[in-house]
Amino acid sequence: MVVRTEEHPRRRRGGRSFESGSWLFMRASGVALVVLALLHFAITHVTNDVADTGYAFVAQRWDNPLWRAFDWLLLALALLHGLNGVRWIVGDYVRSPRARSVTFGTVAAFSGLLFAAGTLTILTF
Repeated sequence: MVVRTEEHPRRRRGGRSFESGSWLFMRASGVALVVLALLHFAITHVTNDVADTGYAFVAQRWDNPLWRAFDWLLLALALLHGLNGVRWIVGDYVRSPRARSVTFGTVAAFSGLLFAAGTLTILTF
């Protein structure tokens, strides 16, 4: 006798579901964000005088493409990490599938605008 079990609808071939990948991303991005944010804080507020942190400081720092990449990575990870967390919260507390879609779509659109504005600033400053 062969017993068939239904696969989870969001399960990908290869064994990992979207949710387990999302869970793993949250842990990895959280660790990366702690390191990046502490480094950013130390450079901007500890090793340099806060009163001197202005346009000239940012311009000098962003003359080096590695600092631009560092700040863009911090921006991208923070927005994706936050968006994933909001997706979980919306999924937990918004019961109506339509309201869930509208709520998450609104949050995702706003996050996309923030990401575009941040990326544009970092690339064109």
